[in-house]
Amino acid sequence: MSTSMEQARFNMVEQQVRPWNVVDEDVLRTLRSVPREDFVQPEYRRLAFSDVRIPVGHDQVMMKPVEEGRMLQALAIQPGERVLEIGTGSGFVAACLASLGASVLTVDIFEALVEQARARFEQLDIANVEVEHGDVLGDFEPGETFDAVVVTGSVAELPQRFGRWLSPGGRLFAIHGYSPSMEAILRTRLDQDEWQEKSLFDTDLPRLIGAEDPPRFVF
Repeated sequence: MSTSMEQARFNMVEQQVRPWNVVDEDVLRTLRSVPREDFVQPEYRRLAFSDVRIPVGHDQVMMKPVEEGRMLQALAIQPGERVLEIGTGSGFVAACLASLGASVLTVDIFEALVEQARARFEQLDIANVEVEHGDVLGDFEPGETFDAVVVTGSVAELPQRFGRWLSPGGRLFAIHGYSPSMEAILRTRLDQDEWQEKSLFDTDLPRLIGAEDPPRFVF
């Protein structure tokens, strides 16, 4: 590994992520140890640690490192927890969740991204991630509930089915609203019918495939 790349990784964590109020040492360790450069396309490798969103294909992007850090910190993953990721993308977020000790099921609607991520996990010997091809807004059903659900594409409004996949006490990370000002939230299921919601940060991400905007009326 080149010295310049290691310096760029250090700068990403210490000059971007930590100053954005990410202080959880397990999360910072994960961002230092999971090789982000191995989850980007070769033509974007030089941008792997930059404060930008990197295309992964099919009009989807990786979140900025600061957003990934805040997301992982808010989820407070504990070793042994079961996590569902909706939108595999590059596979980097799933790798980070696995590094934090979770057992991860990650699902993507694009078969090419599924195969690409599966190959990356195998190459990096990441064993606690399962990758499935499926449409979470269509006929996909996981057949289980999870300690955390992570939605990596934006939605106008959260589909109720995502909440059904969360165990009591579980946490749901999602980004909702309308461009250019969307809101990242953490929604915690306190019991069967009671929820608590926390606003995390403002952002703007491409839509989850199939989560088209409902009609908006202008008077």
